[in-house]
Amino acid sequence: MSGGDPKAARRGLMLILSSPSGAGKTTLADRLLEKDRDLVLSVSATTRKPRPGETHGEDYYFVSEEEFSRMRGAGEFLEWANVFGNAYGTPRAMVEETLRQGKDVLFDIDWQGAQQLDEVAGEDVVKVFILPPSRQELERRLKRRASDPEDVVAARMAKADAEMSHWAEYEYVIVNSDLDESERLLRTILIAERLKRRRQIGLARIVKDMMGGE
Repeated sequence: MSGGDPKAARRGLMLILSSPSGAGKTTLADRLLEKDRDLVLSVSATTRKPRPGETHGEDYYFVSEEEFSRMRGAGEFLEWANVFGNAYGTPRAMVEETLRQGKDVLFDIDWQGAQQLDEVAGEDVVKVFILPPSRQELERRLKRRASDPEDVVAARMAKADAEMSHWAEYEYVIVNSDLDESERLLRTILIAERLKRRRQIGLARIVKDMMGGE
């Protein structure tokens, strides 16, 4: 799927999805990636150790703390953060090359990462926040994930509240009451953003040819 006249060259965009844990963001991201060949997932670099089943270059780029520091100092990250004692960063080169090829990059990041990307690449960024159907449903989903004690669930809810407090910083907000409908809305956003004139960088030539080269 690609927006606009297929003859018109297009610059890709950076689609950011953020949400509290349990709102369905990962499922929606997986659905988009499965059906859209012009959308690729951003692969982060991290200093944490690989978990069973994770593959270097597919799930993450696993690097040492020294290498991460070098990359950060050299400006090789679009955004980076420390999370629970491990560093995570988005490699700049891969993203910029993908955008030049006319493909879009999907980011599954929190509001802090979204802010950083907005600061360095605002024209290319499209931010979507995914909300759960209700607070009660979110709490039910978090409880269902594991048989954790109440204090752990309460801590997760507090973290969700902190995340949701940033909803107004996003251009689009989807209340994920129905997964199929939320996917449809998300794809509609993606199509509309692809059709924006500033991203269809080949249109000027096409219009000029239509007007007899004037």
